[in-house]
Amino acid sequence: MVIDIHAHPLLFDEINSNPEDLNFRKQEFGVFKSGINPIDFELVLLEDAQIDKAVLLPEDYSAEVGRAIVSNDEMCRIVARSPEHFIGFAGVDPRRKDAKEELNRAFDVLKLAGLKLNLSRLHMYPDDPCLTPLYQICEEKNKPIMFHAGYSWEPNTPAKYSEPIRFEDVAVNHPNLRFCLAHMGWPWWEETIMMLMKYPNVYADTSMVYMDSPKNYYEHLFSVNMNLNWLQNCFQDKVMFGSNNPRFRHVRSLAGIRNLPLRQEVMDAILGDNAVRFLGLEG
Repeated sequence: MVIDIHAHPLLFDEINSNPEDLNFRKQEFGVFKSGINPIDFELVLLEDAQIDKAVLLPEDYSAEVGRAIVSNDEMCRIVARSPEHFIGFAGVDPRRKDAKEELNRAFDVLKLAGLKLNLSRLHMYPDDPCLTPLYQICEEKNKPIMFHAGYSWEPNTPAKYSEPIRFEDVAVNHPNLRFCLAHMGWPWWEETIMMLMKYPNVYADTSMVYMDSPKNYYEHLFSVNMNLNWLQNCFQDKVMFGSNNPRFRHVRSLAGIRNLPLRQEVMDAILGDNAVRFLGLEG
């Protein structure tokens, strides 16, 4: 099974019948030149790339901008269009007065599969006390968290809030909480590797910032910046394939990973097996 652990649905037609909604999402997420994406076409793209499932990540900064970029109810509608292909995460702005209630509703009523947080956009460090109730809910309900880590394309996102080492206290204080440091925490990939090797509950994904092509970038990072055997032998059970679609196309990102000369069992783990474990889908 191939799972894209990192994709964004903000351009899907299901939630953008009003042009004002689309413009709001594009401005807040920083995809200024992109257009609407019909879900039927998205399913064709996944089939073409031979991707079985895509994890869809929302954003909620409603305490700041008045509404979520993609709300939990909208995410539920999107997943309902093709539940065999889409896995929806929840978004909850921790500054909301009803943050705990909304996250519980997202899990218990809407059946969303995890929580997405971009602390750079929230201007919060991972040890901010207002995040603790959300961590506790995820830990109690066995739901993972996708943290943005490192550089962010979104507007108003200081990277200092998402440096990988800053998540260490979360790993220590919530040992049963699985969380992913997205984008390999680029440019702090060495810190990310340390976190992957030291803490059983920490994962990372490959939705990194590349300046030329996924093929060249992944080859350089995993074979030049680090020894490819590190990935194959030291944290092969912690890295998951992610494209960061729509910023980068599923098929190009996947081709870049498939180009790496990895043992087949390691390739299978990165493309899907690790995500199955991270999402709690075993059995």
